[in-house]
Amino acid sequence: MGRIFISAAHGGTEAGRNDPGAIAGGTTEAKEMIFLRDLIVTELRTRNLEVLAVPDDLSAAQTIVWINSRARSLDITLEIHADAASSPSIRGASVFYIAGNDQRKKNAETVLMGLLGRVPQLPNRGVKPDTDSGLGSLQFCRQTKIAALLMQVGFISNPEDRALLQNRRRDLAIGITEGITAWNQANNPDQPTPVVSYPNINININGQNYPEQGALINGNAYIPIDLVDRLRVDITKVANLVRVNYRQIVYIKAVDLRNYNVSIAWDSATRTVKLRSILAVCPGQIEQIISNGNTSELELQIFLKNNNEAALTQFPELPKFYREEATIEGVNHDLAFSQMCLETGFLRFGTDIQPQQNNFAGLGGVGGGAEGASFPSGRIGVRAHIQHLKAYASLEPLVQQEVDPRFRFVTRGVAPSVHQLSGRWSADLDYGTKITAILRRLYESANLL
Repeated sequence: MGRIFISAAHGGTEAGRNDPGAIAGGTTEAKEMIFLRDLIVTELRTRNLEVLAVPDDLSAAQTIVWINSRARSLDITLEIHADAASSPSIRGASVFYIAGNDQRKKNAETVLMGLLGRVPQLPNRGVKPDTDSGLGSLQFCRQTKIAALLMQVGFISNPEDRALLQNRRRDLAIGITEGITAWNQANNPDQPTPVVSYPNINININGQNYPEQGALINGNAYIPIDLVDRLRVDITKVANLVRVNYRQIVYIKAVDLRNYNVSIAWDSATRTVKLRSILAVCPGQIEQIISNGNTSELELQIFLKNNNEAALTQFPELPKFYREEATIEGVNHDLAFSQMCLETGFLRFGTDIQPQQNNFAGLGGVGGGAEGASFPSGRIGVRAHIQHLKAYASLEPLVQQEVDPRFRFVTRGVAPSVHQLSGRWSADLDYGTKITAILRRLYESANLL
C-alpha cells in the first residue's frame, strides 16, 4: 500500500501557523483542522497504514514542497479545510479534485461518502473540479506529485457545522479515515491489503463472562459494539466514541464508556476486561453539591492511600473530617473529598499552598507566590472548604460558626452543580469535569459503580 500524507489548512494561500484562517464562534479554522487531522492520523495508524502528517508551521507552498520531497508514486495526500461564508446559513462538506481527471473525481466521491456515511448530518455539497473553487484552481491539487484531494469538511461560519466539528470530531475523523482507506486501496489495486491482527481478550460484563472475545489494540481493550447494550448505555448519545472495524465486526474502546456510569477493570492474569454498569449512586445526584455522600470512611482512606501512599501519614483523620463536616452542612462529602484530591494532588501539595496551612481547597490561593488562607487544624480547614462549597451551592444558612474567610464574597446558590464551579472556583473551564472524573474513580474503587 502507498503512504498517506495528511495536511491541516491554516488559512490563506501562504498562511502558516501564525495565520488562524477563518475565525468564528470563538474558534479558528487552524485549531479545528489540526485537532481533526491528529485524530485522522491516529485512526489511519490503527489500520496499520503508514501516515505522514505535514508540519503545522508550513505555508501552503512549503507544504507542497514538503510532500513532493518525500512522495513516492503510489502515495496519496489529503488536505482538510473548514470553509467560511458571509452568510451563516451556508453549510456542508465537499471535496475538490484536479479538473479533467475522472479517476480523481471517483476518489473524491469515495472520500466524501466516507465522511457523510459517518456524519449524515453534514449536507452534501458534492465533489467539484478545482476550477470551481474561489481561486479558479488549487495548488494543492495541481502541484503535488502524487494523487491529491482537498476537502472542505464544513463551514466554520455556520453554527450547525461548527457544532459538528467540535462535538462529533471523532466521528468525522473515522468517516474521513474510512474514505481515505478505500481511496488508498483503489490507488494500489495490485498491492495486498495489510493483514491486521490483534491479541484476543476475554470480556466480563456485570459478572457474566461472554464467549465473544474482544481485542487488545495498541494497549487498549476493545469490545464488540453489540455488547454495549448489556451495559445499558445508549451509544447514540455517546459523543466521540472510538470505533474500529476488525474481523468484520465493529469494536469500541472500553475506556470510552467510563463517563457513562460504567466501571472498567483489567485482569492481566486472565486477560479479561471487566465492565460493570450497576450504579449504586443515583445518576441525577452524582454532580449535585448539596446531596448525600455514599462512601464510608474506610473507602475514602483506601482511595487516598492507593493514590498517595504517604497521604494518611500527615492527615490520618481527613476522611473522617470530610464525612462529618459535610454531613453537618448537607454537602456531598464524596464531591468535596474529590475536589480536595484535585486541589492538593492527593495531599502532595506542591503548589503555593503548603501542608501546614491545612488549606485543602486552595482558598485564597491565587498563584504567583500568594500565600493563601491558613487554618489552625485539619478539621477547621475541612470546615472552611465545606462552607465555601455550601456558599456556592445553597441559600441555606451555615449550621456551624463561619470559618471560611471568603464566604461573604460568594453569590449564594449560584453553583448547585459541581460543573458550575468551572470558571468560578477555578479559572479552568474543565474544573468540574476534573472533579467528577476523580469522583468516578472513587466510586469505582468503592464498588459503587
